[in-house]
Amino acid sequence: MSTPAGASEKTARAARPPLGRDFGKLWTAAAFSNLADGLGRTAVPLIATTLTRDPLAIAAIGAIAFLPWLIFGLPAGMIVDRFDRRWVMAIANTIRGGTALALAIMTVTGHLTIWSLLVATLIFGVGETLFDNATNAVVPGLVENRALDRANGFMQAAQITIDSFIATPIAGVLFAVSMVLPLWVGAGGYIVPIVLALLLPLAAARPFRDPASTVAVSRTPARDAIGYLWRHHYLRTMVIFTSVVGCAFSFAQAPTILYFLDVMHVQPVAIGFVTAGIGLGALAGSLVAPRLVERFGRGAVMLFANIAAGVFLVGVGLAPEVITAVIAYAGMAFAISTWNVPWGALRQTIVPGHLFGRVLGIIRSFTWGLFPFATLLGGLVARYDLRLPYLIAAVVTLIATAIAARFILRASQYTGPLED
Repeated sequence: MSTPAGASEKTARAARPPLGRDFGKLWTAAAFSNLADGLGRTAVPLIATTLTRDPLAIAAIGAIAFLPWLIFGLPAGMIVDRFDRRWVMAIANTIRGGTALALAIMTVTGHLTIWSLLVATLIFGVGETLFDNATNAVVPGLVENRALDRANGFMQAAQITIDSFIATPIAGVLFAVSMVLPLWVGAGGYIVPIVLALLLPLAAARPFRDPASTVAVSRTPARDAIGYLWRHHYLRTMVIFTSVVGCAFSFAQAPTILYFLDVMHVQPVAIGFVTAGIGLGALAGSLVAPRLVERFGRGAVMLFANIAAGVFLVGVGLAPEVITAVIAYAGMAFAISTWNVPWGALRQTIVPGHLFGRVLGIIRSFTWGLFPFATLLGGLVARYDLRLPYLIAAVVTLIATAIAARFILRASQYTGPLED
């Protein structure tokens, strides 16, 4: 006979709406795309270290990856809101797959340079703005509103699991065998999500229509999305906070590859296994976050996540050896993932579907668009001390969280598209 607590848990599980087969297609497409991304994300910086050991140059690789969000974030959102989102996802991965193939050919023929890596990383970033915007915009059309936290948790868990536990260790081993192998495999990895994206249902293809109008609101000017974000005081404030903390994280992570290679003396072949240990924390955060939100509410979870991230950043900066560094880094990854799940669901809850692509594009242009500058600054500071960026980022994160704590806690109040 079930205990009252057990019966309550069964009732809670039964009350959770199923995510459905169509969401499963989206999840699988994202998973394969993340496999290809993870191979490239590990291989490109490792390849760069064979061309230069300058922390600023290595940081530039990471900075360039985020630059498209500054210059292409809003146009990508407009494309997502105007065109068939299935084709947007497919074309974005075609671009990325072709770029990986071109890099592989240049490597084999001996024409690879640091500049070609920078240009390729920029193109990868353009494809990412399209694919990620489309993926985020599709989710609310495939699952019920009350299942958004769980759906985002599954999406992020897939990303972290494939990226950290499959792609990056494999990339490190393949790199040790041959510098070009991760690029060949990565180019092939983009094929499956191209097919799966086109198999998504019509609900994923087009933006939502305004219930009060028979005209497709996908043609609403971009200024309407800008005006919506500006008028929504709460969302605007949270975007500013996210940009500050996100820049701190980017600043801290700029020297990561060289930090583990030169300070912690990790061999290149083992880098993928180090990132897998870090990914364990990120995966745990993705899986635990939805349950934490159910129990404590979005606001409390998001506040805890930022405090924890700041504390673990200190741990990375002061770590005496590699095991301690990996544990602290995994803790930071756990905190960031725990934040990302409710933050993504909060945006999807607040922003109307017909504006989502453009609003998300604006948000990421403002937040992720600043990351390249923070990353380059982190690389510059790392020239003096590879540990220092982590400690500076910890101070910024904790101060910003203390200032914004009241706004963060209000996240639990939002259950639908409100003007604030």
